[in-house]
Amino acid sequence: MQRLAITLVAVAVTLAACSDPSSDADNEATATTAATVAPDAAGIDDDLGDEATSLEIAAEPRTFGPAPEAPDGPLDPALVDAARVVIAQREIEQRFDANTDEALATIGASGDPRMAWWLTDLLRVTASRETATAIAGAFEALTGVTIEPFTGWPDAVDHLIAWDVPAPPEYLELKRPLYLSIDQRWQPLMPDDSAIDWRLVSWGGVLVDDRPYGETDSPCDCIPAADDPAVTDAATGDEWLEDDTVVFGIEIDGKARAYPRSIMEVREMVNDTLGGRDFAMPYCTLCGSSQVFFTDGADGFERPVMRTSGLLSRSNKVMYDVRTNSVFDTFLGAAVSGPLWEAGVVLPQHSVIVTTWAEWKADHPDTTVLAIEEALGRPDSDLRNTRDADGPIFPIGEVDDRMPVQASVLGVVAPDGTPIAFDAAQARKALEQGDTVSTLGISLVLDGGGLRAVDVDGNDVPSHEAFWFAWSQFHPQTDLWPES
Repeated sequence: MQRLAITLVAVAVTLAACSDPSSDADNEATATTAATVAPDAAGIDDDLGDEATSLEIAAEPRTFGPAPEAPDGPLDPALVDAARVVIAQREIEQRFDANTDEALATIGASGDPRMAWWLTDLLRVTASRETATAIAGAFEALTGVTIEPFTGWPDAVDHLIAWDVPAPPEYLELKRPLYLSIDQRWQPLMPDDSAIDWRLVSWGGVLVDDRPYGETDSPCDCIPAADDPAVTDAATGDEWLEDDTVVFGIEIDGKARAYPRSIMEVREMVNDTLGGRDFAMPYCTLCGSSQVFFTDGADGFERPVMRTSGLLSRSNKVMYDVRTNSVFDTFLGAAVSGPLWEAGVVLPQHSVIVTTWAEWKADHPDTTVLAIEEALGRPDSDLRNTRDADGPIFPIGEVDDRMPVQASVLGVVAPDGTPIAFDAAQARKALEQGDTVSTLGISLVLDGGGLRAVDVDGNDVPSHEAFWFAWSQFHPQTDLWPES
C-alpha cells in the first residue's frame, strides 16, 4: 500500500512538473532567460547535421520582475512552528486539514520571502489540488507572483533562482522531512554538513537507485544504472543499430566503445571498465550531457560506484556513490557531501564523442558497443525528440541569452582554467570544410564524425557536449566560440 501511494504521488507530481511553466505577464523585466527552442532545433534530430538549424533560433527574453526584499537574521519562530504543523500532518496522516490551511496562511502573511523556497518544496511533493491551491496562494502573498497551483512549481522555482532569494535559516531541517515522505532512502543523501545548495535541489519524479555494485540486474523503482554492461562487436551491433543512430563514443588506451544514446536514455548511468580504467558514465537526458569520470583514483577509498539519486539540481541529475553515500555535482564531478567530499575528491574527466554509429565504427572498426539487452526492452527510446524537445521541463532560473537554451555546445576547460563553449553545429561545419576551430590554446578536431578537443601539442583535453543552458549555468563565466 505504501509503495502504491508513493507511485501515485510520483506520477501526479511528474505530470505536473512536465507541464509548460507559465510566467507572470505583469512582471517588469529585470532578468532574462533564453526561450524554449522549437522541437526540430538544436540538434534534437538523430541526423547530427540538423544541429545547424539551432543557429536560426533566436533567444527571447523572459521576465521575472523585481525580487522581493528578503530580511536577514533568524526566522520568526511562528513560521517554524507553522511549517512543522504542515510537516506533522503529512507524516502522520499523509493528508492536509484545516490546521494546514491556517499554517500556510501564516506563512503567506509573514512577509518573509525566504519561506517561498520551502513552499515550492511542499508544492513539489503535494498531490492534493486543494492543498496546492493554498500553497500557491501563500507563494503569491510572499512574492507577488501568481502561479498555477498544480502545474506552476517550475515557474515558482525559476523566479526564486533568478532572484537569488536566500534560503531561510533551518531550511534543510524543514525541507528534509518533505522529501523523506517520498523516499526514506534519501536520508543519508541529505546530511546536515555538505557543500550542497539545497535551494537548487528538487525531486525529479523518480526514486533512488540504491542497489549495490554488481546487482543491477535486479529490478528497482528507479532509473536503473548498469554495472559492467554487456557489449558486442560492431558486426553484432549492426544487427540492430541504424547507421544514423546517435552514439556516445569513448576511447581509452586504444580501446573504443560506443554507447547508443537510446540505451543511455534508459540507463542514465553506467559503471564500466575500458582500456584498463574504471569509470562512471552519467547521461543527463535533461541537460543533453554524457560525461565520463574516472573512478579508479580516489585514494584511500574503494572504487566509487555511481547511482542516480532521483534528485536534480538546476535540471541536472544528482549522482551519488552508493558505497559511501557521497553526493556529487554531476556536471563538475566534484563530491559535495559525505566522506568523499570531506576528502576533497574531484573525479578526473575524459572526452566523450557525440556522433553516429556509422561514423564511429568507420574510424574505430574494432569498437565494442553496448548489447541490445541493456536497453531493457526500449532500444528505440528517444526522449530528446519527444519529452525534452520543447526545452527544459525543470527549473533552471536565469539563462545566458547568448545562445538558444538547448543549442548543443562542446564544453571544455582551457589550460588557464577558462571554460569554453564551442557551438557544436558551427564547429562541426567549419571542420568539415577544412577550417580551423581554435581559441585559448584549445583546438577542435573531428574524431569518428564527432568533436574532440586537443591542446597545442595535440593531446586530448576532456570535453563533452551539453545543452547551452546546462554548460552556461555550471560555468557562468564561460567563453563562447564563435564570439557572440
